[in-house]
Amino acid sequence: MAERRAEDGAEEGSAGGATQPAAADAPAAAPRAEVSTAATGARLAELFPALFGGAPKPLKLRIQVDIQERAPGEFSKQALSAFFRRLTGATSYLVAVSRGKQRFDLDGQPAGELSEEHRQLAADELTRRRANQQARRAQEDAQREQEEAGRRQRFGLLRDFETTKLTTANFCALKGIAPEQLDGLLEQARKEAQEDAARPQRPQHRPEHGHGRRDGERGPRREGGRNEGHNEGRNDGPRAHAGGRRDDRGRPQGPRGPRGGGGGREGGGAPRG
Repeated sequence: MAERRAEDGAEEGSAGGATQPAAADAPAAAPRAEVSTAATGARLAELFPALFGGAPKPLKLRIQVDIQERAPGEFSKQALSAFFRRLTGATSYLVAVSRGKQRFDLDGQPAGELSEEHRQLAADELTRRRANQQARRAQEDAQREQEEAGRRQRFGLLRDFETTKLTTANFCALKGIAPEQLDGLLEQARKEAQEDAARPQRPQHRPEHGHGRRDGERGPRREGGRNEGHNEGRNDGPRAHAGGRRDDRGRPQGPRGPRGGGGGREGGGAPRG
């Protein structure tokens, strides 16, 4: 894929005479190359913002020759080659190539069609990277699950050992472990239990009082255990009878007296002689 990227325009300068750094100098020169690559990219963005100032664009073939002509003496071939190796190997550039139709020059103008071969090569590389990423994630998930299962098993072993009434030999036989392994497993389980206890617990989210009440929920309770608004619409009390039977206003509120003999009216005249 590296050879194909060289043909894709980004490595034209390296194919045309850029030298590779010596293997013996690689460890000492790595930090310097890192700074040089970043500085090269920043300077290119200043000189040619239409091409290097925004999202990656498919580069015109032999773009390094154009840079040397437009900015003579500004960049060494080694610096440009290192920069373009990183640029064309970036996922964002491969995405631009896989979706693009045109290449672009230093002024951001179309400078030739992007071949189907180069688009397919970029798409294949993206597919390969996604597959590798998914494989790494699956491996990490499996390893994490295996570690968690081991911790749970050791914790159960420690819990059972602290409550068992069996001898050590019988306990090991019951658990299917060698007696010489027991102390190491118990020590590791105690250490992991301490780590779990020291790990900060996630706070449980509880809605604040009075907030988040949905429509239809009862309001705050008042004295007597009834909810506010619970009796809305009920025809309780004297006011509710305004349109119906009127209450006996004006009557004495004291207790009624006993009815007279003979079933006379309440509060009627004197009994007949």
